[in-house]
Amino acid sequence: MNHEALAREMRELRERVPGITDTAVAAADGMLIAADTADTIDPESLAAIAAAGLGIARRATAVTARGAFRQTVTYGSQGLAAFYAVGDTALMIVLGDEGIDLERLHELTRPALGRIGAILTGTGPDPLAEVPAKAAGAPAPAPDALVGALNDTATEGV
Repeated sequence: MNHEALAREMRELRERVPGITDTAVAAADGMLIAADTADTIDPESLAAIAAAGLGIARRATAVTARGAFRQTVTYGSQGLAAFYAVGDTALMIVLGDEGIDLERLHELTRPALGRIGAILTGTGPDPLAEVPAKAAGAPAPAPDALVGALNDTATEGV
């Protein structure tokens, strides 16, 4: 796995969506993969609790026949926590302050999830490697299959 590419995806999302305060990626079993969090947040505990919530949210979408789980958002008095499925094996956690633009967050997170999934599984091209054909004007590779796996059904506040 390319840790530098993963860190770059997390950092770029944070830079593109004002109000994001922290991000983390974890395996579906709760093991922390990467984190960009404040010192006041224990990223390993965040990963563990997010994975537990992911299990509940996936079960809720299954029981209610809402399709494959895609995301859930939890709101607090000082902001929100958004949890996104990264395929079937991982999740991304995004914490935001009260002023975060949730619509923009969802819009920009969707393509990032596909890239993160490709980084985690090693199925996509190495984004840090030089690709001579790309420089010569060759067409870009097709988006990762994980993007297609994320359907348009959402659960908010499960």
